[in-house]
Amino acid sequence: MAVPEQAAGRRRGRDESEEERADRRWVELIQEVRVAQTGVQILFGFLLTVVFQPKYEHLSHTDQVIYVVTVVLGAAATGALIGPVSLHRLVSGRRVKPEAVRWASRLTFVGLLLLLATMTSALLLILRVATHGGFVPWLVAVVVAWYLLCWFALPLWARHRHTSR
Repeated sequence: MAVPEQAAGRRRGRDESEEERADRRWVELIQEVRVAQTGVQILFGFLLTVVFQPKYEHLSHTDQVIYVVTVVLGAAATGALIGPVSLHRLVSGRRVKPEAVRWASRLTFVGLLLLLATMTSALLLILRVATHGGFVPWLVAVVVAWYLLCWFALPLWARHRHTSR
């Protein structure tokens, strides 16, 4: 029977200082933020053009409210996902990288939640306008459940399943 590394007196994971860990986590975080930023910026840019389309005036009041909420959510998501870059730039060289990484990570998580809300709201608006069907809320709920599974449930399961205590 194999002896676990910790039981044999060997450390698991990386042998890195707090600063080295912060540097590595920062690089990983920025790569993740790049993916999310691109998506939210494209979606936000598209949303900004909708109000200038002739069909916008013919939307119901409810659809116009959903549109405004979607734009505000998109703006908030964009701010939260760009925030880590500004944070890093403003504190760079101040010897606070571990703290900056923690704050940037929190901003990114908030940005992902806002992106989820933005995409949900945008999907609701688009499907309401495109189909006028009573099934739209159910379809949106299924897609949101898929997002929650992919973005949160699976990662949390993997974290719980494969993380040693």
